[in-house]
Amino acid sequence: MTEESEKTGEIEDYLHNHYIHRSNWIRAAVLGANDGILSTASIAIGVAAASDVREPIILATLAGLVAGALSMAAGEYVSVSSQTDVENADIERERIELEETPELELQYLADIYEKRGLKKETALMVAIELTEKDALAAHVRDELGINEINQANPIQAAFASGAAFTVGGLLPFLVTLFLPLEYLEYSIYGFATFFLILLGAMAAKAGGSKVGIAIIRITFWGTVAMGITAFVGHWFNVNVA
Repeated sequence: MTEESEKTGEIEDYLHNHYIHRSNWIRAAVLGANDGILSTASIAIGVAAASDVREPIILATLAGLVAGALSMAAGEYVSVSSQTDVENADIERERIELEETPELELQYLADIYEKRGLKKETALMVAIELTEKDALAAHVRDELGINEINQANPIQAAFASGAAFTVGGLLPFLVTLFLPLEYLEYSIYGFATFFLILLGAMAAKAGGSKVGIAIIRITFWGTVAMGITAFVGHWFNVNVA
């Protein structure tokens, strides 16, 4: 194995130890699963706090699960598509500027590298070499800040959010089906908190971040949301029959 091959392997191993390339789908998946657990659990807790029978709880939770999953997927697709439109518009403007004022764009790219710490001569040399290889790619990456890692992907984001919401929402829904009705709202609350803890741990592991902080963050706000919903259900004290 040559020295160059060894260096290439070391670089690949180094990149494999980082998780930024997962940030887009992790964000969408965690948001979807968290929303799925909280939304369906909160609906179930609110109705359970105001009902003495199981059927309305199941129906409300199932409706919330289906509507929430579709809404999450559609909303994620629309929002990320809007981001993609902005990115594509900026890329097209950059393409036109490179055609009309290439010298000015070259100097602007060199200024960016100089501000990052390179000497003026080195910055200009780097800008020239990158421009000769692929001028648009260099400007998209270093001027616009768009790269393969953070570039928006509407389909991926929509699927990840919708699927994650469904998985997250199914967990409290199953609780409404099988656990005793007498203490159902407390059972939902407890299991939903447990599911949030698992979600926080898995998200932290997938992203290579601290597990404890992720668990505290996700469970604190989740339990607050479910607690408020339960209070509203008790406060109205509507007997759904």
